[in-house]
Amino acid sequence: MKFVIAFVAAMAVTPPVAAQGLFDPVVLVNDAVVTEYEVDQRITFLRLLNAPGSSRQAVIDTLINERLQAQAIAAVGLELTEEDIEAGIEEFAGRTSLTKDQFVAALADGGVAEESFRDFVEVGIAWRELIGARFGGRVQISEAEIDRALGTAGGTSGVRVLVSEIIIPAPPEQKAEVDELAQQIATSTSIEEFSSYAREFSATASREAGGRLPWQELNNLPPVLRPILLSLAPGDVTDPLSIPNAVALFQLRDIEETGTPTREYAAIEYAAYYIPGGRTPAGLAAAEKVRAQVDVCDDLYGVAQGQPEEVLERGSKPPSEIPQDIAIELSKLDPGEVSTTLTRANGETLVFLMMCGRTSAVNEDVAREDVAGALRSSRINAYAEGFLDQLRADARIVTP
Repeated sequence: MKFVIAFVAAMAVTPPVAAQGLFDPVVLVNDAVVTEYEVDQRITFLRLLNAPGSSRQAVIDTLINERLQAQAIAAVGLELTEEDIEAGIEEFAGRTSLTKDQFVAALADGGVAEESFRDFVEVGIAWRELIGARFGGRVQISEAEIDRALGTAGGTSGVRVLVSEIIIPAPPEQKAEVDELAQQIATSTSIEEFSSYAREFSATASREAGGRLPWQELNNLPPVLRPILLSLAPGDVTDPLSIPNAVALFQLRDIEETGTPTREYAAIEYAAYYIPGGRTPAGLAAAEKVRAQVDVCDDLYGVAQGQPEEVLERGSKPPSEIPQDIAIELSKLDPGEVSTTLTRANGETLVFLMMCGRTSAVNEDVAREDVAGALRSSRINAYAEGFLDQLRADARIVTP
C-alpha cells in the first residue's frame, strides 16, 4: 500500500509532455526509428515507478536495445498471443497492488499512453521467450556449483566474505542523478576509490569506515546476493542494485573458506517500526529515543502502543521472501541489533529495523533450490547480454 501511495503521488507532479517535435527521430536502429515521443514516454514511465535508468541517455540506450530485441524476435517468427500480453500486463500492474485498468488509468493520468506501456511489456515477454528457447537448454547447474554458491563445499566447510557497501538514498526527484552516480561508482578499480565514494555518498552506519564491513558468513547474506558475490574477484564491484528509495553497490574485498560447517536458515524473524520524517534530524532523533527503550523485539510493542497498527510490522519469513533492502540490512545484525538505514514512502518514513532471530533450516533442499534458480537465472542473463551485445555490434545505429 505504501508503494501505491508513493506511485500515485509521483504521478500528481509529473510534468506534461511537450507537444513540439514529439515524433522527431532520435536514433535509427537498422531500419527502425526511435522517436522523441518514445523517449519522453519511457522517461515519464520510469520516473512514475521510481525505477532506475530514467536519465535521457540511459533511456535512449534501452530503446535501442529494445529495437534490436524486437528485430531478433521478428527474425525467428516469434509471436505472442493476446492472452500472453494481457497476462503480462496484469502481472506488471499487480506489483503495485492495482488492477490492470487501475494501473493503466493511473499511467494515463501521469502522461503515459497505454500503447507505450503495452509495447514495453510485449517486447520484454517476447525477449524472455526467445532467450529461453535459444539458451535455456545450455544451462545446467551442477550440485558442485550449488555447493559453492551456498558455501557448503559438500557440507563440510563454509565460506565467509569481506564486503564493502554503499547505499545511496534516491528519492524520485534525484533518482536519475543517483543512477548516473551509481554507474560511475560501479567502475571503481580499487578498494580505496570505492571507500572514498562510500564516505561521501553512503547513508549507512559503515560510511565512516569507507563502507567496509567485517567478515560475514556467506549464508547470512540474501540468497540473490550470494552468487553475485561469488562471481566477483577481490576488488570487483557489483552492478548497481535498485532497492526502495535507494541504490546499493557492493565491493568484494576478500573471500575465504572457514573450514567449519555452514548453517542454513529456514526463516529470519525481524520487526520494522515506521517513524515519520525519514532520515531527517527529527526522524533520526526519534529513532535514537526508540533505540534507548528497546532491548528485544517484544519491547517494540510497548513503543507502538496506542498508535495505528501499521506502524509496527513483525514477522518470520524465509530468506528468499524478505525484501532485498531489508535482507541486506539484516545480514549485518545480530538478535537485538538495529538498523536505521532504510526508508519508505519516498524517503518520508524511517524504518527502525530490528533483528529478532534466525531459525536454522530443517530442509536444506529449499535453500539449494533457491540458489540453483538464482544461478540459472544469472547464467541465462549472461547469455542474453552476450547475444544483445552481438546484435548491437552488428547493427547500424545512426543519430540523425
